[in-house]
Amino acid sequence: MLTLAKIKKANPKDRPYKVFDQRGLYLLVNPTGSKLWRFKYRYQGKEKLLALGMWPEVGLEDARRMHQRARDQLRAGIDPMTQRAALRHPKPDHFSTVAEEWRNTHRDRWSPSHAARTERILDKDLLPWLKDRPIGAITAPELLQVLRRIEARGAIETAHRARRIAAQIFKHAIATGRASWNPANDLQGILKPKPRTRHHPAITDPRELGGLLRAIDGYRGDPITRLALQLLPHTLVRPGELRRANWDEFNLEAAEWRIPAHRMKQRRPHIVPLSRQAVAILKELRPLTEGHPFAFPGMRSPSRPISENTLTGALRRLGYSADRATAHGFRSTGSTLLHEQGWPHTWIERQLAHMERSTVAAAYNHSEYLAQRRIMLQWWSDYLDALRAGEPPPPKPGTEIGPG
Repeated sequence: MLTLAKIKKANPKDRPYKVFDQRGLYLLVNPTGSKLWRFKYRYQGKEKLLALGMWPEVGLEDARRMHQRARDQLRAGIDPMTQRAALRHPKPDHFSTVAEEWRNTHRDRWSPSHAARTERILDKDLLPWLKDRPIGAITAPELLQVLRRIEARGAIETAHRARRIAAQIFKHAIATGRASWNPANDLQGILKPKPRTRHHPAITDPRELGGLLRAIDGYRGDPITRLALQLLPHTLVRPGELRRANWDEFNLEAAEWRIPAHRMKQRRPHIVPLSRQAVAILKELRPLTEGHPFAFPGMRSPSRPISENTLTGALRRLGYSADRATAHGFRSTGSTLLHEQGWPHTWIERQLAHMERSTVAAAYNHSEYLAQRRIMLQWWSDYLDALRAGEPPPPKPGTEIGPG
């Protein structure tokens, strides 16, 4: 495989020659000194050559990303050269043109995971069959046939997502005068029903929860993993929000954790009050990971956060099976037990960063119930300590505080 050093050492010769990377990707070195990225592949039995740019304008990692994208297109039955030509000279009313406009309009507002999922469905499930069709001529039966292909491989949830994506693209086409109706809307209720949502297993028996907390305290693996599992129940955040946390989000003096909007599921910033116990866990963590990009860096690659599989694997090694406890299940545990103890539903829902259904509630909720949640989470941490020690729960303070 190529490295930057090998590329720099590839000096010109009397004749052009190739320096290979992998899977058809190579660098063509010309006598003039130019170094050109090329991808040699076969499509429908014919050998083809795709130009990917010139080094160093196109670096090694960029060339590999372009090479992988072309290979993904080949696996989806798309000729990368034809696809490139279509994008360079698209017809203004073709599905591919409108889809690309829609994608470019909304991409900046998507989370990384949502962007990856949306673009995968668009590039592999919709464009291969619809890209060259005038968008105003696509009928509901034609779109249904495309969605049935997704259903046929058992990807029912993906088929429903693809219908919603198509509906947004047709909506864009109608707004820009290239279609007069939205066939995706006519397919509501036609696809196979989505499988029932699987809820994350959660321990809601206080005595059993105390046992889990003691087991986590005794975890003998990586201390960063132990501290992540210890912090999760005190904050009730999603595992992904904890795993990707940066140290500059924490203010231990103010006992607050401010998670930016781009890392939240609902794309709204979230403030997590930190109990004394949560602050103590973070102070134990800080000497281990301060200076890394993430507060909880991975063991093998500190430039990446700890993985959810690491947290799940730790629970398995502690003897908790997948149908008994998960990292995400601490949220359900907290919600259930806090509700049972009589804490206000609105405080709990805001701590869980759930979107309000009522626009009135959402407008009122701008205050975030921060003062109330601080009281509630401190009691919750004290309650967890009591369960861990096998002691009675702490007295519950009043909940008559007004909006915070």
